[in-house]
Amino acid sequence: MAKTSKGKTSVITDQSFNFLKHYINNASPVGFETWGQKLWLEYLKPYIDTHYVDPYGTAVGVINPDNKFKVVIEAHADEISWFVNYITNDGLIYLKRNGGVDHQTAPASRVFIHGKKGPVKAVFGWPAIHTRLAGEKENQPKTENLWLDCGARNKKEVEALGVHVGAVVTYQDGFDELANGNYVGRAFDNRIGGFMIAEVARLIKQNKKKLPFGLYVVNAVQEEIGLRGAEMISRRIKPDIAIITDVTHDTSTPMINKNIEGDVQTGKGPSLSYAPAVHNKLLALVEKVAADKKIPVQWRALSRSTGTDTDSFAYSNDGCPSVLISIPLRYMHTTVEMLHKDDIEGTIRLMYETLLTLSPKTNLSYM
Repeated sequence: MAKTSKGKTSVITDQSFNFLKHYINNASPVGFETWGQKLWLEYLKPYIDTHYVDPYGTAVGVINPDNKFKVVIEAHADEISWFVNYITNDGLIYLKRNGGVDHQTAPASRVFIHGKKGPVKAVFGWPAIHTRLAGEKENQPKTENLWLDCGARNKKEVEALGVHVGAVVTYQDGFDELANGNYVGRAFDNRIGGFMIAEVARLIKQNKKKLPFGLYVVNAVQEEIGLRGAEMISRRIKPDIAIITDVTHDTSTPMINKNIEGDVQTGKGPSLSYAPAVHNKLLALVEKVAADKKIPVQWRALSRSTGTDTDSFAYSNDGCPSVLISIPLRYMHTTVEMLHKDDIEGTIRLMYETLLTLSPKTNLSYM
C-alpha cells in the first residue's frame, strides 16, 4: 500500500495507483473523451450499483439509484488538444486549438495524431536557433506558425497514414514521479479529479458505508470549452447537492502575481474557494469537516465565476447548493503539470468525510 510523504498509510492502494498512471497516460481530448471514459468506468464499476453515459459522453456511476435525494461528486474528463486544420502539399500539418492549449509550450514537442488508422507519431517542427536569430526580430510561436511533421514528404503520404482534417492531436508526455512526493504528467487537469471521485466511491464500498441518499459519481465532458458536459448532465440528474473537484493554480512559482491569484501551494492541502456560485452553508460544512478530521486546507477568493463545472451545477434547474474542492497544480495546461501526493490524499478524504456528514436533513437554507 502506498505511503504519503509524511509516512502515513495512504487511502490510495497499489491497484489504485496503477490505474492512475494508466489513466493519465491515456488520451482523452475534448470531444473524444470516450477513450478515457471507458477506462474510468471499468475501474469504477465494482464500487457502484449502476451506471450510464449521456449522448455526449459524460459518464455517471450511481450508488443507491432509487433514492430520490441526489448528491453529485463531479470532475471533468477532457484534456486540451489540437485539431488538424490544413495539410500542405509538402506534407506539413497546421492546426487549430481544441480547448485552451498553450502555443508557447508546443515547439519541439512530440504528439500523437489520432487518425482513421490509429495514432500517428509526429513532432512540432521549429527552426533551429541559428536560423531564427538571423533576422531583426526573432519569431515567437503562434498558432498560425506552428506545424506538425509526421515524416511524410507530401500530402498524399500524410493521408495514407490516416491523417485527415479534423483529426485530434494530443501530446505524448505521460506520468512520472519527481522528488518529495510530487507527480508530473499531461492532463492532470482534470483527470486527477476523475481519479479522486472514483477513489471516494471505492472507499464507500470497501468501508461498507450506507449513504442516506443517491450518490452520482460524474465524470463530465467538454469542460475545457465552456463547461458544456456539466451543463447537460446537471439538467438530467437534477441534484440536490453537488461537490465539484478541479485543479487550481499553485501560485508559489515565478511569474504569478499573488496579489491577483492568491496564495496556494502544492503539498499544503486542498483549496476551498469563496465565490458567488459556491454555497456558503455547504462551504462552512466542508470547512468544519476539514477541521474535525484534521485535513489541512487552503483558501482562494474567486470572482464572478469559478471557471469550473461548479458554475453549471450551481445555476442548474432551480439552483443546486454546490461547493468546489480544488487540488493545487503547477504549470497548468502544459505537458508537465505537477501536483503532490498528499494533496490527492487530502482531497479524497475531504470529499469522502463530507459525504458521510451529509443527509437529506442537512439544513442548507439561508433563511
